[in-house]
Amino acid sequence: ALVQGSFRLDPFAPALFVFCNRQRNKLKILQWDHNGFWLYYRRLERGQFRWPQAPRDQATLAISLRQLRWLLDGLSVDQAPAHAPVRAHHVV
Repeated sequence: ALVQGSFRLDPFAPALFVFCNRQRNKLKILQWDHNGFWLYYRRLERGQFRWPQAPRDQATLAISLRQLRWLLDGLSVDQAPAHAPVRAHHVV
C-alpha cells in the first residue's frame, strides 16, 4: 500500500523497493515474484546504514544494483573513488 499510495509506484514492477527506519539500523526490501511478495529484512547490530537523500522534489531515488550492494554493506551509494563497473567485451 505504501509503494502504491504514497509513492505512486507499481509494487508489481520488476524492482526492489527499499525502506529504512528512522534510526537507520534496519532495512526492509519489498519484491514481487510471480504470485507473491518477498520481504527481506536486514538489521545492523552496530552502526547505521548510509541512507541516501533524494532530491527535495522527489520522494524516491533510483539506485543501481551496485549501489544497493554498497548500501547493504554500510557504504554510501555515492562512492566517488570507486572503479567504473567492468563490462565484458565480446571479440568477434
